Amino acid sequence: MNWDIPIGQLIAIFLGAARAGAWLMLCPPFNSRLIPAQVKVLLSIGISLPMAPYLTSAVPVIETSAIIAATALQVFVGAALGFITLLLFAAVQAAGDLLDVFGGFTLASAYDPLSQNQSSVFGRFYNLVAVTLLFASGGHQLVLRGFMESYKTLPLDASFSMETFNKLLIEGVGEMFVSALQIAGPLIAVLFLTDVAFGLLNRVAPALNAFQLGFPAKIFLVLTLAGTAIAILPKALETLVNHAVSAVVHLSGGG
Repeated sequence: MNWDIPIGQLIAIFLGAARAGAWLMLCPPFNSRLIPAQVKVLLSIGISLPMAPYLTSAVPVIETSAIIAATALQVFVGAALGFITLLLFAAVQAAGDLLDVFGGFTLASAYDPLSQNQSSVFGRFYNLVAVTLLFASGGHQLVLRGFMESYKTLPLDASFSMETFNKLLIEGVGEMFVSALQIAGPLIAVLFLTDVAFGLLNRVAPALNAFQLGFPAKIFLVLTLAGTAIAILPKALETLVNHAVSAVVHLSGGG
């Protein structure tokens, strides 16, 4: 069987797959190590195939040096788009880590099957809940659609705006910390007031060793009131998805 495929269209799909592959390596929830590399390669090709009409119209000059430079640029663009999304979604993990720090769970660590490394208890739990909510609400489709729009707004032969990327990177870091505090803020405030109360109790009755009693009390409060912070998670995750998609569209449109 002989397939007659124009070389320009094949190169366009290859460059589009290079951008999608770099994006899949960083963007949650597709960056999970549980997804085999072969599957990610097929996904990157599957993402670029429907966008072939937009890719073919922006194919660079068919020369070895030009193709290598274009491939490197597409990998960088895909990694930049994925990193911006990853930075915003890291707020959920950061919120769980804050609860572990203030609640006394930092001494215990668990194996995270998504990242395949050791993580804190609530950090891992929040990460799993966020991924579950992302797939249950269809947010992964919105993230994927936002990335596919980059093929239209940032063609293969377009230049990438580092100024826009640096601006979104700074804004993303700030928004990550703010979102983490908003998610874990109510419970952190309760734990802080608990420390203040035990500090006053230690001044009144030093023989009680209030700080030793405060350690299990804070763990009990975290386990009891964790539902308060989790109730904020769906709305916060929806906001993070919208901001991530807007940042990807803005970054690709600013190129």
